[in-house]
Amino acid sequence: MAATIYYITGGQRSGKSSYAQNLALELTNTPIYLATSRVWDADHRKRIERHQADRDKRWTNIEEEKLVSQLDLHQKVVVMDCVTLWLTNFFSDNKYDVNQSLTEAKAEFDRLIEQDFTLIIISNEIGMGLHAETEAGRKFTDLQGWMNQYIGQKAQHATLMVSGIPVKIK
Repeated sequence: MAATIYYITGGQRSGKSSYAQNLALELTNTPIYLATSRVWDADHRKRIERHQADRDKRWTNIEEEKLVSQLDLHQKVVVMDCVTLWLTNFFSDNKYDVNQSLTEAKAEFDRLIEQDFTLIIISNEIGMGLHAETEAGRKFTDLQGWMNQYIGQKAQHATLMVSGIPVKIK
């Protein structure tokens, strides 16, 4: 049996994380929060700590930068936050090679969703914002868009968050 996937996407500060966490708590009293971010600097560490403080004792926190399929998530409800930070790790490790990063991320995602669990996965629609000024930024926007499409196609449920309002798209 494969994972049940709830895909939640939207712009920065659109309410994605709150929506995902509330959904997880509707589905179980013992959700898992899977954080994919590396700590890039002191400011980023503060953001991570603020996110952790937002969750109460019902949550189990797991941090995994890339190899999410190696976690035993059988029969769990998991909020994976987020695709953008997860992809950043592939992109950085592959020295900004979009094709290699996309290939590795798709393969890892496919291995992850072989498990029987509920995945609430958060992403960002970075291509809906300003055009990136740098070549690396434009490459990453492409990578993000292609991975979002890949996840969206595999998801049973998809929600676009706009100004804190969930818009069901699938």
